[in-house]
Amino acid sequence: MFVLAMRSIRQRPGRFLATLLSAFLGAVIIMTFNSMHDTAGQPGVDAVSSETLSTAAGVVGGYGTLLVFFAIASTLTVNVRQRAAEMELLRCSGATPAQLKRMVVGEAVAVALVGAALAVGPAMLGGRALLGVFQDSGQVTRSVDHSFGPVALQTGAGITLLAAAGAAFLAVRRATGGSRRRGRARTVLAYAALVAGAVSVTTTFVFSATDAALMAPPAYGAILLSVGCALKAPRLLAAVLDRLPLGGASGWLAVRNLRERAGQLAGILMSLILFTAVATATLTMQAVESDAVAASGAVKSVDAKNLETLNFTVVGIIVVFVCVMLINSLYAATTYREREFGQQRLAGATPGQVLGVVGAEGLVLTVTGVCFGTLAALAGIVPFTMVRADAVLPDQAFGVWLAVVAVAAAVTLGTALATARRVLRTPAVRAVTSAA
Repeated sequence: MFVLAMRSIRQRPGRFLATLLSAFLGAVIIMTFNSMHDTAGQPGVDAVSSETLSTAAGVVGGYGTLLVFFAIASTLTVNVRQRAAEMELLRCSGATPAQLKRMVVGEAVAVALVGAALAVGPAMLGGRALLGVFQDSGQVTRSVDHSFGPVALQTGAGITLLAAAGAAFLAVRRATGGSRRRGRARTVLAYAALVAGAVSVTTTFVFSATDAALMAPPAYGAILLSVGCALKAPRLLAAVLDRLPLGGASGWLAVRNLRERAGQLAGILMSLILFTAVATATLTMQAVESDAVAASGAVKSVDAKNLETLNFTVVGIIVVFVCVMLINSLYAATTYREREFGQQRLAGATPGQVLGVVGAEGLVLTVTGVCFGTLAALAGIVPFTMVRADAVLPDQAFGVWLAVVAVAAAVTLGTALATARRVLRTPAVRAVTSAA
């Protein structure tokens, strides 16, 4: 099966580009931040600089691990679903589910290994740039030199390969069976995340306005609540579709397509919910904190500067990864619909009408993701603002929310429409016969 996996990669390398890009970016981020561990461990580094570097590596390294897994999982899930006919042919030829799992996992590990190898050079440059940011803000002394050593290499390669293998195993397991058990486990995890998020948000009121750890409970609570909503993405989409007043042929077709493909679109909706919640909550709470410190006339401590840098860095990483996940997933899912678009055109639909359906689908996905992501964000923002600024909703929230929504809408609608337009360049007859 490993030989078959290598042959599949050589014959159809294009189908693995999305996975390669996800693995590459993930390895770059993990190696960049974990090189701070190597840098902090050098002889002669002072305690304050060492703590700053280690904290950045630990916090962002944890986020990076989760994002790598989600990014690779989303691309591999689409990849495996598009190869359903190939998988069925192999099973009819005598391949067992275990052999299929080994083949897909072998493909994913081989691609992830290439991505991790390509990431070494950019990660070295990224580590130097990140150290410069800490030095410019006065959090790390100028005498500290960047080091890219075994911690960065081992964690970058190891986490990327493990994430690829685990995501591939889960993706092919969904395609070969076990969907009912997976559904129950997903439901349990969703409710556990929602309960834990609610508890974390509630504990915000235990802290005082000047506590250094005030931002942690509402931030983690918002993240957990968004994870819970993301795990319930198919049901949330179905609930929205039941109440959606879309009219016209394009609206009717969009709702019908979304109902039939709710499970396949779960990854896209998960990305939108997580992005909206984490970016809105983190940036808004940081803005409230910065304004409160400025109003009091106090000077930010090193810990406060570290937290601010980490917040902006985490949000930046999430923006990059979510954009990659959305673009990869939407590109793969829309390209796979070439035959469907060809059939619609042969039935009398114009290219403009097909694009209208795709645009309506993207709009519904964007609205659904933004809506539930905003609810999760507000669950963290409101308690934090009540304790820190003696208000319910901060003035900064609306501007941050508009910026987040603009990015989400631009990525989702832009990718879907641009990919659909490219697919529609293929003549309808050729699209139907070539995909048959």
